[in-house]
Amino acid sequence: MKTAPFTLEDLMDILEQKAGLPAANRTVDASTRFSDIGLDSLAFLSVQATLETRYGFELTDEGMQHRPFSDILAAVNERLAELDVA
Repeated sequence: MKTAPFTLEDLMDILEQKAGLPAANRTVDASTRFSDIGLDSLAFLSVQATLETRYGFELTDEGMQHRPFSDILAAVNERLAELDVA
């Protein structure tokens, strides 16, 4: 069964629910980075833990927390596609 794509809205939901992102800081701009909305490495750890729980994998590249959200979405969707093929 094909997994639905991981979207920026999904990422914002995780950050709001698990990392304490204020609703007013949500963004629809995929070029945004964690630091742009006041989040740090702990927020990235929350994303990693949620991905592990939800999909069975985490993003291991710690440098990913400094990259734009579009890169994170692409990495998650690439992993999801690999799982769909397996």
